[in-house]
Amino acid sequence: MQNKLYVGGLSWNTNNASLEQAFSSFGQITEANVIADRETGRSRGFGFVTFANEEDAKKALSLNGTQLDGREIKVNFAEDKPRRDDRGGGGGGRRW
Repeated sequence: MQNKLYVGGLSWNTNNASLEQAFSSFGQITEANVIADRETGRSRGFGFVTFANEEDAKKALSLNGTQLDGREIKVNFAEDKPRRDDRGGGGGGRRW
């Protein structure tokens, strides 16, 4: 079931509430989340909207290329990314 949308090109002024409001006419939303930078708290310019069902998410794809808070947004189905290994370093697991 694909009911989570990626929304890119967001204005710095877009917040969770305004993102949810922009998509709410398409159906029941379970989560709307603008991704923020960990250090500054400022929007990173993208977010995710999760609908209760896939049909509503498909309808909301029609917002792709429309304006939200003065910016043209990109709307696609979100792709699941594998979790990163947060050990860092880049040493490929070598022990010194």
